[in-house]
Amino acid sequence: MSRALLLIDLQEDYLGAAGLAPARGEVVARAAWLLERCRAAGVPVAHAWTTVDRDAASDQRMGHWRRDGVWRCVAGTPGHATPAALRPAPGEHVVHKAHFSAFADGTLAAWLRERGVAELWLAGVHTHACIRAAALDADRLGFAVRVAADAVASDQPLHADETRRYLTKRCAAFVPAAALVAPRRASELETPAAERLPVAVIRGVEWSADDGAATLAHESPAARGRVLWRVPVAGAREVAAAAEAARDAAPAWRASALGERLALADRVAELLARQHESLARRMAVEIGKPLADARFEVEFALALVRAARDRAAPLLASGEQAPSRDGVERRRPLGAVALITPWNVPLAIPLGKLVPALLYGNTVVWKPAPAGSGIALDVLRLLHEAGVPTDAVSLLCGDHATAEALMSHPAIDAVSLTGSSAVGTCAQAIAAARRIPLQAELGGNNAAIVWSDCDLDDAAAKLAAGAFGSAGQRCTANRRVVVDARCADDFVARLVAATDALAWGDPLDPATRVGPLVSAAACERVDGVVERAAAGGARVRTAPSHALRARDLERAGAYLPPRIVLCDDADAEIVQEETFGPVLVVQPAASFDDALVLLNGVPQGLVAALFCDADEHRTRFLDEARAGILKVGSATAGVGAVTPFSGWKASGVGPAEHGSGDPEFYTRPQAVYVEDAPARRAAD
Repeated sequence: MSRALLLIDLQEDYLGAAGLAPARGEVVARAAWLLERCRAAGVPVAHAWTTVDRDAASDQRMGHWRRDGVWRCVAGTPGHATPAALRPAPGEHVVHKAHFSAFADGTLAAWLRERGVAELWLAGVHTHACIRAAALDADRLGFAVRVAADAVASDQPLHADETRRYLTKRCAAFVPAAALVAPRRASELETPAAERLPVAVIRGVEWSADDGAATLAHESPAARGRVLWRVPVAGAREVAAAAEAARDAAPAWRASALGERLALADRVAELLARQHESLARRMAVEIGKPLADARFEVEFALALVRAARDRAAPLLASGEQAPSRDGVERRRPLGAVALITPWNVPLAIPLGKLVPALLYGNTVVWKPAPAGSGIALDVLRLLHEAGVPTDAVSLLCGDHATAEALMSHPAIDAVSLTGSSAVGTCAQAIAAARRIPLQAELGGNNAAIVWSDCDLDDAAAKLAAGAFGSAGQRCTANRRVVVDARCADDFVARLVAATDALAWGDPLDPATRVGPLVSAAACERVDGVVERAAAGGARVRTAPSHALRARDLERAGAYLPPRIVLCDDADAEIVQEETFGPVLVVQPAASFDDALVLLNGVPQGLVAALFCDADEHRTRFLDEARAGILKVGSATAGVGAVTPFSGWKASGVGPAEHGSGDPEFYTRPQAVYVEDAPARRAAD
């Protein structure tokens, strides 16, 4: 089948739009990567540009632009231009359009047919508008359509996500750009001895995937090319079976005795403690988490289980108040809850959701991230060994499509997830359409203010560990440091030294503090963000010992050296977006007022920290920091098990995780009025 690439509206006026997601740098980089490979493979390329001529006899602007007095993409202006990496090469077709669809004047369809094109690949902006219009028109004209999912962007993310799901059901496949043009690696085709995980565990039975079902290969983060296991992608059959099993089991589990549920939590904690080392080592091998951090995660998971049990016990034991004509409040479980969990904390986050969900009388369908599937099977077996009924918790393996199908299933009564901003947007759209409760923790872009009156060595040591532990792959990791400009140079020198002291390498070495990233793709993504920051004028520092070892480690696995990025541009991509890797951005502040502005000047609001001895600055920080978790004298990384875990702004939706958030989310209030209760009691 002959294929062609169509790049749509990758022009500066669109790329500079506020709220573009993914950010300009990322979408341009992915589109340029795709364009380069299409050219190398001889795939025909076309470019569609919105072009407005101010001197034309008639105004051809789109109606909403005319209404709002907007002039964009005017021919000959910088806003009409496309970035250098995306400019057309000789022989590539350029379509100038005034409205949404690149097919409006018929020239593009004719150009494609002249070349025998049957399948069209789309990339560019905006997903919700011009990408959508092109996809629908291409389908109408008989072309197969595939959209490079990581090379499209929109300034209306919710609308874009709805568009993606709409088009997927009708006429277009959304796939990574690499799936369009990159050949499959030998590691994906060979190593047949790699373990094959079940596609689902439903009612205690491990399901095998249908022949020909899609599978995902998981490579060792620390050993390039070594496939650890393959996991099938659960489809409609498995999703329906798991959701219906949870729905059917809900009445019996809701009616189970309080003592039974509390005892179950105790047994989970006992088994978790008994399997401490095996679980930690599995995390080190499968996701590259340093063994020291993996052991800490097991301890944190234990603390979460015990805290959830202790909080639930008095609430559940209090029972119901006597009925009253004035009404009483009681709380009831939600029913069947879908849990969507990430790979980076594959033990503590799931147990921090599973145990309270069960304690408050809910049943569960759990969909872990693909890289966390191995440890998820261990956790499920542990739950069943502890006595959780096999129909009360089911497991689905798979990708984002599996998660979306699960959240959309009518048997699911609520959703709790931890994931990226994009995942949260999708979940919000589905939950809103179904009008079901949603709890979502969506990552952080956490900053610490370091002021000149604090102990700079102490701050540097804590922030280096908080930024680079687990290769920065924690939602609470320090991403940014806002530092008093008067001590900025001195502090950066201490920060580089503290970073240099962190052991970087083999995650199974107990001394290691910085391990690999989860995958080569993660390395490529994070490295691209740093490279774009450097190209934009930021200064990048690498600790001396890490720089010396970088080449050998990067050859061995998915390793990137920790990097400190000095950036004065508060609007830069590396400042505004969560990198989720071993990168720490340093921003100088001329005053404490400026420091608070920089601290709060990002969309996210998970954790904020302060290193400062002045009482007045501490008071202002506690009053004005816009984050759900505040810390004084310590890095942003790491939280307790008893208090709520609550993201503000773009970092969270719905009730907090843990603490008081458990009963708030996993139950709902119900008011009961009984008019004749006193009379009935007297008669009895």
